[in-house]
Amino acid sequence: MAATENTASAPPPADHSPRLYNDDLAPATERKWGAFSIFNVWTSDVHSLYGYFLAASLFLVAGNTFKFLIGIGVGSLVIYWLMTLIGKAGVRTGVPYPVLARASFGTFGANVPALVRAVVATFWYGAQTSAAAGAIVAFLTRYDGPKHFHETTHLFDHSGLEVVCYLGVWAAQLLIISKGMETVRRFQDFAGPAVWLMMLVLAVGLSVKAGVLSFSVDMPAGDLATLAKSATGLDVTPGSLAAIAAIAATWITYFAALFLNFGDFARFTPTEKVLRKGNIWGLPVNLILFSFVAALTTAAASKVYGEVILEPAKISAKFDSAFLVLLAALTFAVATLGINVVANFVSPAFDFANVAPRYVDFRRGGFIAAVIALLLYPLHPWDNAPSFVNAIGSTMGPIFGVIVVDYYLIRKAQLNIPALYQETGEFRFQGGWNIRAFAAAAVGAVFASILPVYGPSGYAETLGPYSWFIGVIVSGVLYFALSGAKSRIVGTDSEAAAKAEETGDGSAPEPEPETA
Repeated sequence: MAATENTASAPPPADHSPRLYNDDLAPATERKWGAFSIFNVWTSDVHSLYGYFLAASLFLVAGNTFKFLIGIGVGSLVIYWLMTLIGKAGVRTGVPYPVLARASFGTFGANVPALVRAVVATFWYGAQTSAAAGAIVAFLTRYDGPKHFHETTHLFDHSGLEVVCYLGVWAAQLLIISKGMETVRRFQDFAGPAVWLMMLVLAVGLSVKAGVLSFSVDMPAGDLATLAKSATGLDVTPGSLAAIAAIAATWITYFAALFLNFGDFARFTPTEKVLRKGNIWGLPVNLILFSFVAALTTAAASKVYGEVILEPAKISAKFDSAFLVLLAALTFAVATLGINVVANFVSPAFDFANVAPRYVDFRRGGFIAAVIALLLYPLHPWDNAPSFVNAIGSTMGPIFGVIVVDYYLIRKAQLNIPALYQETGEFRFQGGWNIRAFAAAAVGAVFASILPVYGPSGYAETLGPYSWFIGVIVSGVLYFALSGAKSRIVGTDSEAAAKAEETGDGSAPEPEPETA
């Protein structure tokens, strides 16, 4: 049975500290996630209400479908390369994101990047749950009873119906995550195809109703630019080269959180070949097709209803058939369950467990995230999502830059895995904290936050979509420089690697030649 299916941690190996080890944080032993499951990690992640909204909004920025697909295509290829890069580390080491972060940030310092990821995930858990509840509310208010309840009862600055639907979706997600990672995999394998089917129904149905296969939105250029900027915050001329580049950058940045913890899933795949196969179908192929369907649906809906509607739930709510509206509401709810489980539940479950492995396992970590999201609901902080995401998200690029540079450039993809669980081992650094990593990440975060706002006159707004890239590059280069030649040798020389292989230190499968 996989570690994540256990209800209690087994005693750690003699040289492993209980402050750093439990069964859920240990290297994966059972690897049942095939290419189809990895593919559905991505269908679950992007096929959400917000994923559709982002794709439809970027479609407005592109001006037409052809330019839109160029921007999305370039972005999707970069996403594939980066996810395969971090995924290979998961396959080779078998450890989750917060444990891998110990190699660069220190055995206890890794709690900082872990909690940063957990905070973002918990925030989005609440936001996505609220969106799913809203889709169900949109269907129920078609009927007099629920509509009356919706209009006459209020609690926590929400209607009574909204509260009930939120609690229902919240509980359903908690039930899934409480069963462990194998249940997560099974749910994804169902949710991904279901959402794809509903997306196709929307696109085909609206195109038939419009009487034409439309690939653009009929709107004066000035109005289109205003609407595009309002929806995305991108200050570019729709259809320009700058717009296409901004589309690619925004699409890449959308996956910033999963760039950090995709290893949480990849570590359950048996080989890098399986990982690459799942990624190639789930990322460039799936993302481009999904974006094309979103563009087609947005264009067709504008012809049918005479207005640009970027939210699929609002489009489906206009259907005459109650059955189709119900089907759409349920599908969007399932889609949101999918992305929350993938992007916003698994990560904090491991991240919170990493803080106190002796007391918190995978299930308890997920429960903590769910309770925090529930407590946030009366405050509904996701109403100001862009400002929150920009503030906390500026740290994600720097963290990614440090981890990738450390694993691939400094350690040459050779990692002393048992030392990740030892308080006095190789990754102790300065009392469990690697000051170099924190210095590099802090400087990268400052550059990523300040340049897009206070950069050179005339360039600040242009740099906005690229803040994640700025953080990755600045922190990665600085960390490499600060590490120095002596640090690069520690734990990465050929003798240490050979010894680790002979003694079985690396419990993951033998790595394949670099191809990604």
